[in-house]
Amino acid sequence: MLRPGHLRQLLPPLLLFALIAALGWLSHTYHWQRDITFNAGNSLEPASVTVLRELSGPVRITAYATPQDAQLGDVRKIIRDFIALYQRYKPDIELTFIDPAQTPGETRQAQIKLNGEMVIEYAGRREHLTKLNEAVLTNTLLRLGRSDQRLVFYLEGHGERKLDGIANFDLGNPFGARLKQNGLQIRALNLAIAPEVPRNAALLVLTQPQLALLPGEVDKLLQFVEHGGNVLWLVDVGPLFGLEPLAAKLGLTLPPGVVVDPAALEMRAPATWALGSHYAAHAITQNFDLITAFPSARPLLWNTPSAWQRHNLLEVAAEGWVSPKALPGTVRFDPRQDKPGPVVIASALTRRLPNKDQRIVVVGCGEFLANSFAGNGGNVDLGLNMVNWLASDDRLLDLTPRPSRDSQLQLSQTGLSLIGGTLLLLLPLLLASWGGYLWWSRRRA
Repeated sequence: MLRPGHLRQLLPPLLLFALIAALGWLSHTYHWQRDITFNAGNSLEPASVTVLRELSGPVRITAYATPQDAQLGDVRKIIRDFIALYQRYKPDIELTFIDPAQTPGETRQAQIKLNGEMVIEYAGRREHLTKLNEAVLTNTLLRLGRSDQRLVFYLEGHGERKLDGIANFDLGNPFGARLKQNGLQIRALNLAIAPEVPRNAALLVLTQPQLALLPGEVDKLLQFVEHGGNVLWLVDVGPLFGLEPLAAKLGLTLPPGVVVDPAALEMRAPATWALGSHYAAHAITQNFDLITAFPSARPLLWNTPSAWQRHNLLEVAAEGWVSPKALPGTVRFDPRQDKPGPVVIASALTRRLPNKDQRIVVVGCGEFLANSFAGNGGNVDLGLNMVNWLASDDRLLDLTPRPSRDSQLQLSQTGLSLIGGTLLLLLPLLLASWGGYLWWSRRRA
């Protein structure tokens, strides 16, 4: 039989147990979190939260990562902790891991290039992520969740590369296929038949024609550019076949010759492949650090009109040159006819119009996105970045990683005295008092 003294002894632990049970029930029923770090490093930017709230359906993320990486350690934990920030605001984000070493066939079929690469799927569309930060993932979710249909036209009728073609020369797979996966609608355009470039075109893709454009076709093309149309122009070695007026309008000069890059030989590639590894700061190249390869690239020289702002995206062949008669295996510089590098082969132009910002990207190589070459390095990823920028899918590119400012704790002398007094004096006194009370209660019982 319990006596009153025993009940008094049991009351404190019972109350403590009841308090713990109540807190456990509250934490399971009601979720409340607050990030008290100085720079909110454990929370998402408000713009990211807004994008997540706009996604009505589930998001599936498949991460191709080994359990351990020689350089990064536990890659899966890094990914899991990062995705948990997004799952806090959108619980129906499903994260699945696949070990590339255990499933090489599935990994190749998914076109995975890096350990830790992720495939993001939403509403029947998908994109690949090779960089893990908030800006990249949020922009990807924004593009996958857009409801409007972006139309990408490509010029045809003169032997150009086709965005949905299957020949080695074309751009259909994997580049064109990835555009479709990202929700873009691809349409062919023959200006000999169409009265104009459609006004609802997000952008127009121009590749090297094999036959000369008619003067009327060139007029329609120039009118599209004059009215603010966005263009991706992939220029190959050879004559422009009627596109000279467009080059003149943009202030572009295309000297003869092919870029020779001796660094390609170290990668067991032809010397006429220009390798890209260092990219200028731009929205297209933000967070992009993959190696790209440009077979038979040609140099771009600019005399940009004052209305345009130009940003060179990529210089190659720092130790190479431009040769007017480059042949496979040619690795000897001839000072009589060759021009030393580095060489600009990709540039972006912008122009401010009354109701929009016009954007144009020119690349001195069409083969880098061709079906037979696009699988090299990050070629497709760079091409997708160009298209996304041209289609104005970059309204969240200002999301940058927060600087780390919580690494040091600065306390005043008063704060240090308060913490020291609490830990060294007050807390021990409270524990001693509680022990004395229990001892006194038992003696009385």
